Amino acid sequence: MTPENVQITVNGQRHTVAAAPATPLLYVLRNELELNSPRFGCGLGRCGACLVLIDGQAAWSCLVPVGEIGDAAVTTLEGLGTPEAPHSLQDAFIAEQAAQCGYCTPGMIMRAAALLAATPHPDEETIRTALAGNLCRCGVQQRIVRAVRRAAEAQP
Repeated sequence: MTPENVQITVNGQRHTVAAAPATPLLYVLRNELELNSPRFGCGLGRCGACLVLIDGQAAWSCLVPVGEIGDAAVTTLEGLGTPEAPHSLQDAFIAEQAAQCGYCTPGMIMRAAALLAATPHPDEETIRTALAGNLCRCGVQQRIVRAVRRAAEAQP
């Protein structure tokens, strides 16, 4: 795979990176742009650790070739909020202590952000269904669901 200059917009900023078009977006985010919230989990799109938003839709960055991004906007956890002004989901995850090891947390938050954008006030079953594709082995699933509900209640 020969590197090319690939342009992508991540967290509102346009970047030019040297990468083969078939390179997984995850590798570009972590290795080239030093955005470490998307994590390598399974590499098969089954665990959700690498989830990002592409034009507002949850996507497994381990499966999406960077060359297919084009003009789409990529958002990582770093682009949702800042330490000074966190996103409502980030606040809710902290308030509900919804992270134990933290490995799955960025992907959970990104999946929840896509859910709340599409369904601002989901019921518990909708939240559970939406998050079913994200694996958490720490046992904080109840806290995660409470955090998403808290964030939904904070929305207008």
